[in-house]
Amino acid sequence: MKYSIDGGQLPVVKCELDTGEEMFTTSGGMSWMSDNITMSTNMEGGLLKGLGRMFTGESLFMATYKAERGPGMISFSSSFPGSIVALDLAQGQSIVAQKSAFLAGTKSVTLSVHIQKKIGAGLFGGEGFIMQKVTGPGTAFFEIDGSAIEYDLQPNQVMKVSTGHVAMMLESVKLDISMVKGFKNILFGGEGLFLTTLTGPGHIWLQSMPIQKVANLIIPFIPIPSGSGSSSSSSSDSENET
Repeated sequence: MKYSIDGGQLPVVKCELDTGEEMFTTSGGMSWMSDNITMSTNMEGGLLKGLGRMFTGESLFMATYKAERGPGMISFSSSFPGSIVALDLAQGQSIVAQKSAFLAGTKSVTLSVHIQKKIGAGLFGGEGFIMQKVTGPGTAFFEIDGSAIEYDLQPNQVMKVSTGHVAMMLESVKLDISMVKGFKNILFGGEGLFLTTLTGPGHIWLQSMPIQKVANLIIPFIPIPSGSGSSSSSSSDSENET
């Protein structure tokens, strides 16, 4: 399979499949494809794995696409302005990612649930108790909020990350939390009570603009309907009826 990622901050990955090659994505994940690509929808891995995927933000059913009659082309677009990261995973190599990060992958890739074992990390780490786990062999594509920034952590090297900025990491990286020090920092620093800590060894992918922060920026500009206006109009309607 050959692929290219285009589109800048509104990215799309275009995949060229050889005859017989297959890819899968969540239901509704395909953007466009050539006429010789066939689609089949199934509960990949059975009911239990399908239910597990739902907890990670994916759909119960997965869609499989196959180049049936000669080579074909299929494209998958990111659902949010940001980046698409492509990874070629070796046999048994696993990536742990935030919910809904998985975009598409070759048929040999396995998508499953990763559960945070530490209560503190699950409650206050920003990613919740349930994350996605993608295991090779094969090629997988992930969507990142904003730009993807990568670091390679050495053994016991720690990166402290603000809530929501963790996108993906190798399974060897440990995710935990640390309390922000200083009373003024907690009250006025804007980072809350905890920071997420990532401890190496392993590669990590951080995202520059989490969708949660985008939502917080938009909320103040959303018009709020006036309750007094609706009540006054109702009273005026009652007067007109009398």
